[in-house]
Amino acid sequence: MKSQDVVVLLKLVSLEDDEQNIGHQPARQGLVGGEDPYSVRGLEAALGISKTEVSASIKRSLASGIAIKDRKTGRSKPNRRQLREFIVHGLKFVFPAKPGTMQRGLPTAFAAPVLRNSLQSAGSLISVWPYARGQEMGQSVEPLFKSVPDAAEKDERLYAYLALVDAVRLGNQREANLAANLLAERLG
Repeated sequence: MKSQDVVVLLKLVSLEDDEQNIGHQPARQGLVGGEDPYSVRGLEAALGISKTEVSASIKRSLASGIAIKDRKTGRSKPNRRQLREFIVHGLKFVFPAKPGTMQRGLPTAFAAPVLRNSLQSAGSLISVWPYARGQEMGQSVEPLFKSVPDAAEKDERLYAYLALVDAVRLGNQREANLAANLLAERLG
């Protein structure tokens, strides 16, 4: 697996949630000409990951069992239980996150809107994905893929999922457990 595989899978989860009318954001936001958001081209536009990489990512996810083919539509979809287990128990070992230098960026982990009011922090430093259009200063955290800040700006639900993933990757036991529980609720 590659780190962008998790980003692609979480985008597919976000699209499924949109179809079930959970939340406010339309699934086709940011797409040109009514493109199918589940298509490789639609995922490329939404995530900033090349069509070749999106296709390879889906193939890796299917091979690992973290994604399955939907019988009705034939589309690849995340196996939410397997994805949750991988994120909670394996992601921080496979794709560890280490706080870096102070930079301007998009808040992530416990500084992101989804978790901002969940825990009181002892420090004043927040975690951010480095991003030129970011408004917050904080310790930089390398995102799972370089285009994550752009993709998160386009899709509020994807942003929440990715911030929860970073909280699992960065947090101590108590923080990671809180993020894992919120992630489990959202993934169902």
